[in-house]
Amino acid sequence: MAFSRCHNPPNLQCFLDSVTPVVPSRTASKSHIHDINHLWQPAGKEMIKYFELKDLWHSYEEWSAFGVSTKVVLSDGETVKQYYVPYLSAIQIYTNQTIVCNRNKAEGNVAVEFESDSWSDDTGSDKLSRSLSNDSSKAWDSISEDSSSDQPVSWSMRNKLGSIYLEYFEACSPNWRIPLSNKMTELTKDHQALTTLRSMDISPASWMAVAWYPIYHIPNSSNDKDLLTCFLTYHTLSSSFLESADDVYEDDQCHPLYMDSKLKRVGSDKIRLSPFGLAAYKMRGDLWVKPETFEHLKFTQLHDAAHSWAKQLNVYHHDLNFFSRDSIV
Repeated sequence: MAFSRCHNPPNLQCFLDSVTPVVPSRTASKSHIHDINHLWQPAGKEMIKYFELKDLWHSYEEWSAFGVSTKVVLSDGETVKQYYVPYLSAIQIYTNQTIVCNRNKAEGNVAVEFESDSWSDDTGSDKLSRSLSNDSSKAWDSISEDSSSDQPVSWSMRNKLGSIYLEYFEACSPNWRIPLSNKMTELTKDHQALTTLRSMDISPASWMAVAWYPIYHIPNSSNDKDLLTCFLTYHTLSSSFLESADDVYEDDQCHPLYMDSKLKRVGSDKIRLSPFGLAAYKMRGDLWVKPETFEHLKFTQLHDAAHSWAKQLNVYHHDLNFFSRDSIV
């Protein structure tokens, strides 16, 4: 996906560009690496482009603390800056067991993390029964009860994708969540390879979903209800589907990184993890997606891709099912 070269890109595209993490790109030769699964790497390429997971977590630190801004043009022509905070919605990391063990030993951590339960205990399920004042929280509780009837995950299929190193699905109400950066710090305590793994170490089935909740907009005089829209974005964590950040210019006004006047271009030394799937909640009117436009087609494709991904991996993604109850698709 390339950034729009126009000065006023559609609101949806501007949001997607704004919440796309950009990480340092690194390269390695296949012939000089012996501890990776070559079937997981792009075919026909001797040089592997990859990133380190710790750089990805770092890219969310400022957004988690202060929010990330996206430009929104309202129906009356007024332009506002809408701020969103990211929350980890779901993550699955499949890898070679030997890779993780070796990297933990290199860090002085002898314990093998695969010996522990790969399912996260900290899903907040005990908080689901708490009484909250808003209707969305009640709906959240009801859909949590529905999840108990979902089909169990096929472990035989997972084995073909690699060993599951980390699996986490958030299930508590947004009111009880902590920002993504804080959650990753919490998960790293029991999964220390999150700071040493590289994208080329992990299976193409590895992914994460980020929930984006609005916190405020500037100026704050507008009462547009569409500024309450929440989003869910899906991102790959594997080297198999990476996208370079070539041909990105500072006059693309969406991504905060490109608003720095000193940064005229982001070249092949960066990797953009653009969303491959998308869902929205409380999307009313046509502020974000206008009917019979390219943006509507794009939203539909990304929405379908999110559901297709969950279906292929046979996972129950709580947030996706909740957001889909309010979908325009």
